Amino acid sequence: MSDLRWATFDCFGTLVDWRHGIATGAELLFPGRGAELLPVYNRHEPRVQAEFPTLRYREVMAEALRRTCAEAGLELLTADDAAVLAAGIAHWPVFPDTRAALTELRAAGWRLALLTNCDRDIIGESQRRLGVPVDAIVTAEDVGCYKPRHEHFTRFERTFGVRREQWVHVAQSYFHDIVPAHELDIPRVWINRLAEDNDPAIADAVLPGLAGLADTVGRVYAAAR
Repeated sequence: MSDLRWATFDCFGTLVDWRHGIATGAELLFPGRGAELLPVYNRHEPRVQAEFPTLRYREVMAEALRRTCAEAGLELLTADDAAVLAAGIAHWPVFPDTRAALTELRAAGWRLALLTNCDRDIIGESQRRLGVPVDAIVTAEDVGCYKPRHEHFTRFERTFGVRREQWVHVAQSYFHDIVPAHELDIPRVWINRLAEDNDPAIADAVLPGLAGLADTVGRVYAAAR
């Protein structure tokens, strides 16, 4: 079994500004409506993922956008308008605190991995924007389903021979990441960027952003051993 220390991350929402990306894509189709459509889309995407666990993420986004438009009484002008979200992913911005936090973790000897609800080609585009090397990636395409199911975590554990006390999972999404990591007893840090009121007790630590992450991950890791 490996003795390496791993910090695993969800990518979108934690490292990359997913909300900005979705709202901006919707804004291109419906100027002035992006912020309004974002929470509607946010409800539909996990439902599509649960209904069609093997669907590629590009198609998940397209179907979620179609459902969002239908609920809002809006009409896509052409069939390929539904692809606007996937087309923009390569340009979704990383959060201002992302690169410094990842750099500090690497300097402290941590291996970094992404456990992400997207496809290989999509995460390749986002990885270039991170600007910090990542040692491993597990995607929804790899495991054939989407978080909050457990397969991302168990595939990572099995593939790299990592015991659960040897890594700390870091994520913004309470639903997709913190809940399943809690269920699997994986040490976890909730990045509560949106000041949500979910129960913080199921996380080992809570931060409002990635500032100070290396120290927090170190404390959570030490407490788990």
